[in-house]
Formats: sequence, structure tokens, C-alpha cells
Amino acid sequence: MDFRLTSDQTALRAGAREMFARLFPPERLREALAEAAPAGTSGGPAPRLDRALWRGLGAGGFFSLRLPEAAGGAALGMPEAVLLFEEAGRVLLPGPLVATHLAAGLVPGAATGGTVVTVVDGELIEWLAEADHVLGSYEAAEPIRSVDPLTPLHRALGGPVAPASGEAVLLTAAQQVGSAARTLEIAVQHARTREQFRQPIGAFQAVKHLCADMLVRLELARTAVYAAAVTGDRYETAAAKLLADEAAARNARDCLQVCGGMGFTWEAEVHLHIKRAWVLAARGGGAAAYEEMLAEQLGDRVTGWATARAAG
Repeated sequence: MDFRLTSDQTALRAGAREMFARLFPPERLREALAEAAPAGTSGGPAPRLDRALWRGLGAGGFFSLRLPEAAGGAALGMPEAVLLFEEAGRVLLPGPLVATHLAAGLVPGAATGGTVVTVVDGELIEWLAEADHVLGSYEAAEPIRSVDPLTPLHRALGGPVAPASGEAVLLTAAQQVGSAARTLEIAVQHARTREQFRQPIGAFQAVKHLCADMLVRLELARTAVYAAAVTGDRYETAAAKLLADEAAARNARDCLQVCGGMGFTWEAEVHLHIKRAWVLAARGGGAAAYEEMLAEQLGDRVTGWATARAAG
């Protein structure tokens, strides 16, 4: 199967990167962080969702990408949506992006960014205080401390616990791939420019190995996400989520290692990536839910092979 991007997909990715650079430049990320966690603390007030940003995303077709043209969309598919969410993860775009994207065409105003939609994801609800519409049911919710200051969380109390949809899982995995790609870029750039003993630290074997491992994790996760976007297979989606979660968290950790002590400070972008990676990894029940799904598939295959062999 050929996973190389078409010219239209390459143009879509470039357009998405330009749109995010315009709507959510690095300085806006810093402003949002300062508002949510003053002076680099982790216990600041809950962040406010930028409604102008949300409407801008709606105008740019972020939420309506997969709607038919008659409904104001671009009539594209999951592979294109994955590219869009990968770029969103690269710049740490905040907000309930997945829920609002999936609600386009179902909830009035979601497609245009006029309505903010969130979802009850297991026991967690992101951006509840800022949401206009909540998918799923719960009896009550209590705010809990989030490790990511730009992803406020509530714990849902009561109500049925519905598993995350395959589309939600895959789009979250795409965000993780984007984050893993960005932390690789940061590490390589630092390794090229930071000097020690009168030479770039990238010349040292240990640093080379860290960057190489980051690239391997990224490409493995990206390929798995792209494949799942094409096939729509639930088990491939589960595997893609596990690989993407690992790539995002471990790439951020290795990027911290390459950057040294400065990587642990709030001023460092990688500091924000590792926190976002941890939060996104908890979506849909965390790794255990997907590991159990894949173990179930493996068990079914072993049983099938054993039955076929006994019959033969």
C-alpha cells in the first residue's frame, strides 16, 4: 500500500500549517499559557477558550473538512483529517478539537466554529466550562487538576461510560504524531546549534542515537496512523494510538535530554509538549484499553489458527 501523500494532500498540509501560523502563532501560545498559569505555575485559573480562534478555524474549514460540499464542507476523508490534526498537534493548538470536528453536521454551529463541543470521554471531560454542547451524558462533574495548563479537565460523575469512537482515537493519535514531529525538530535544531568542547553537541554519538531513535518512533507511529486512516480497522487504530502515544511522550522526554536543564523550564516549548502528550495519552481509557483490544484480537487469531490446524 502506498502511503505517499498526493499533491492535493501535500497542499492541504501546507495550507493547514499556514493557517495555524496565522491564527495561533508561538506568541499566542505563550499568552494563553501566561493566562492559564501565571509566572510558570501549574495552579492558575482555568484557561479561557479563544472564541476568535475557534471561529477562525471554522472559517478555514477545520471542522467542516469531511462534510459534503452541499453542507459547506470540502467532502474530504479521514486521511485528510489526519493530516490536519497532525499539524494541530505540532503547534499545540488548544481546545476540544476532536469533539467539535466530529460534531460538525450534527450540532448546529459546530462546523463554522460558532459552537464549542466537548465529549464525555470515559470519566474525563475536556473544556467543560467553555463548551456550548456536550456529547454523552453524566450526572455531575467536578474540576480536577490537569497536568497540561491548556487542557482543563472535569471528572464525570455518574452516567454510562461509553468507549471513544474509532475516529476520535485516530484523530487524537494524529495530534500525538504532530507533537512527536515537533519535538524531533526542536532536538535536531538544538543539537546543531548548541556547542560543547568547541563543536555542536550533535557530533556526539549519544546525541545522535537519541535523535535517531526519535525519528524511528515518529515514522513508525506516523505510518501506523496513516494506514489506520485508510483502512478504518479498529485494531489498526488501537495500535496506531499506542504507537503515537509512545512517540509523543518518549520523543518529548528525549528532546528534554538533548536540550539539557533548559528543557525542563516553562520557557521551553518541549516542556509543554510532554504535558500535552500525557493528557492525550489518557484519552479513551489510556493504554490499557487498547492493549486489551489488541490482546483480544491476538487471542482470536490464535484460536482460529488452532481450530484450522486441528480441522486440517
